[in-house]
Amino acid sequence: MRKLLTLLLLSGLGVSAQAQEKNSFEFGGHVGLNAATVSSSNAVNSDSRIGFNVTAVGDYFFSDRWSIKAKIGYDQKGWDNGYLENFDTGDTFETDYRTDYITIPVMANWHFGKKRNWYLNFGPYVGILINATETKLGTDFKDFFNTTDIGIDLGIGVKVPVANKLKVLFELDGQAGITDLVRNNQGSTIQNSRSSFNVGLVYGM
Repeated sequence: MRKLLTLLLLSGLGVSAQAQEKNSFEFGGHVGLNAATVSSSNAVNSDSRIGFNVTAVGDYFFSDRWSIKAKIGYDQKGWDNGYLENFDTGDTFETDYRTDYITIPVMANWHFGKKRNWYLNFGPYVGILINATETKLGTDFKDFFNTTDIGIDLGIGVKVPVANKLKVLFELDGQAGITDLVRNNQGSTIQNSRSSFNVGLVYGM
């Protein structure tokens, strides 16, 4: 793996890094390591769930500095060491919650640096719930959670040229939900929160 990374970096040194032109397009994908949890107006005893995302990316350039980036991906969220109450017995357990989404962000993307290889993107996302369970008793909570998660996505990254029109992407990405995770919630609003470190490839057209 170390030899492969060294080869990629050395290859990148010999490639002229050109900024994307107006009306050009990049597409590709990345995989990432997620750290997800939830936030609430009341204290929530929860730890981060470590998961992953697999995401496709498209980026349309209006100039060498600005583009519109859209993504679609499988995104693992949830939280660890939350509470679960058995209403039949009144017992309370610690458990881990697993919520998985198809996430679709659409963001403004600002490119900066001498060769415009660095970027900062920001905008809204919509998550579509595909799975919601807990690990202690194997309870399925999908019917109790809202089917959509809406929030704000913010990310910063760099694209390193490795071949003609091909770049390796390194990205830090964060999402903050603004809608309630729980359907018909009578208590404090519970919102998703997720950060990730992503690595991928993009190809310019």
